[in-house]
Amino acid sequence: MKSDRPIACSLSATDLSARLADMNRLGRDALLSVDGAGTLRFRADTETKARLVAIVAAEAECCPFLDMDLREEDGALVLEIRAPQEAEPVVADLVSAFE
Repeated sequence: MKSDRPIACSLSATDLSARLADMNRLGRDALLSVDGAGTLRFRADTETKARLVAIVAAEAECCPFLDMDLREEDGALVLEIRAPQEAEPVVADLVSAFE
C-alpha cells in the first residue's frame, strides 16, 4: 500500500510514551493473540471495545498514514493495523506495544 500522506507521528515524546503505555496495559488486560502481520485479537467486552475505539481514533489523528480496522469476528475484537511499506516498522512497534 502506497501513501501520499507523510510517514510521521505528530505526538511529542511524552505523549508517545503515554500512548504506548496505554496500549501495553490494554494488551496485558485483554490481548488474546497476534498473528505477526499486524492483526491482533482481543477479548470482546464493552470496556475493551471502548479502549480500542479510543486508541484507533487517537492514532488516526497523530498517524494518518496508518489504516486501523477494528471489527468483531468469531467472538473476539480484531484490530488490523496496516501501513505503507515504508512504515512497516511503525506497525511492528504498535503490535509490540500491545504484546
